[in-house]
Amino acid sequence: MERERIFQHHRHPLKTFSLGIQHVLAMYAGAVIVPLIVGGALNFTQAQLTYLIAIDLLACGVATLLQVWGNRFFGIGLPVMLGCAFQAVSPMIAIGLQDGMGVSAIYGAIIASGVFVFLFAGLFGKLIALFPPVVTGSVVTIIGVTLIPVAISDLGGGSPGENPDFGSPLNLVLGFGVMLFVILMNRFAKGFPRSISVLLGLIIGTLVAALAGKVDLTPLKEAGWFHAIQPFYFGKPTFHASAILTMILVAIVSVAESTGVFMALGKIVDKDITSKDLTRGYRAEGLAIILGGIFNSFPYTTYSQNVGLVQMSRVKTRDVIVVAGGLLILIGFVPKIAALTQLVPTSVLGGAMIALFGLVLSSGIRMLGDQVDLNRHENLLIIACSVGMGLGVTVQPDIFDRLPAYLRILADNGIVAGSVTAIVMNLLFNGLGGRRKAEAGAKEAEQG
Repeated sequence: MERERIFQHHRHPLKTFSLGIQHVLAMYAGAVIVPLIVGGALNFTQAQLTYLIAIDLLACGVATLLQVWGNRFFGIGLPVMLGCAFQAVSPMIAIGLQDGMGVSAIYGAIIASGVFVFLFAGLFGKLIALFPPVVTGSVVTIIGVTLIPVAISDLGGGSPGENPDFGSPLNLVLGFGVMLFVILMNRFAKGFPRSISVLLGLIIGTLVAALAGKVDLTPLKEAGWFHAIQPFYFGKPTFHASAILTMILVAIVSVAESTGVFMALGKIVDKDITSKDLTRGYRAEGLAIILGGIFNSFPYTTYSQNVGLVQMSRVKTRDVIVVAGGLLILIGFVPKIAALTQLVPTSVLGGAMIALFGLVLSSGIRMLGDQVDLNRHENLLIIACSVGMGLGVTVQPDIFDRLPAYLRILADNGIVAGSVTAIVMNLLFNGLGGRRKAEAGAKEAEQG
């Protein structure tokens, strides 16, 4: 243990750099897929799509640095990565395609929602009272459960409906091969090699895929060396009440999801998350959303993908995340570098993601086992219903399609649906004092 602690605080710059790359690769696919979907749906030109991807990556880096900074006014100071919010995809497309609004209305609504989150961060900070151990553990478990289907889909080669090669023997060999490599590295390797097992797995998996003819070098050849950015690239923002309300709802959803991630990371790095910590974290997200609107990218939120990587690498210091944020900014300016990360085949990425997302799931289970009285039927019911709701909505997202749009935003995301279920059920069974009761019980158990 002592050797690991020293390793975390006295690393060679090359090791820190490698760990930063690993974090970038862990969230890269999720960060890139959103601009591809939104840009395609809004019929952006190739030049516009190239800008959108580049500015998104750069903004991810800036947003990450704002959050990891951790000063008196904003930033939670945890090893977190920020990326574009998945739940914003459908609302952005709907606003962009609506008559009388268009792309300018999207960015006006994003800026307004960012201002809303920043101004009301103190109110959101009181949410910690709604997250006793039974809720926190359930939310972290839900995050892991809802991410697993994404990893399995990637391991097969992508979406089954869009990729005719889905589930091919080669994709399965590549995906499961990377997963097996990561497992074996964590079983037999020690120190630094084990901490970058995911990065090594992605590199080796990509090299094997290249030998099998699965790596396309065209994006690397066609990418330029420098990409300038400019505020309001798609024009001056316009402000429409309905669009603003929609994006505020999306922002509230993001805050709820980020709260679970903050609490999970707090447990991993042995830090008690206070209401003031949450407030600073929400302010940083508000600033990140505002910048996303100004530079015509996306609203940003804390990425749950990287929680598993922090736990697997056992490197919990912020310097690695600072490097990762700087790399994202660099990639945003240099498309050639971005193209390099695009070379990793989807199946290779999926194999690594199973291990990472599975660790998030196991972290939630451990929190429930260590801090929650599982002999109480009420707690078991809270866990059962919330995790069941989160998984159910994830595998059957169309169940709420007939609800009004403002309700669907809150219900068609498995993490949010499960989290809301856990919060409401805990209030029903335990009330607001549930957190204090659990903490008092834990202290009594320790003293006993």
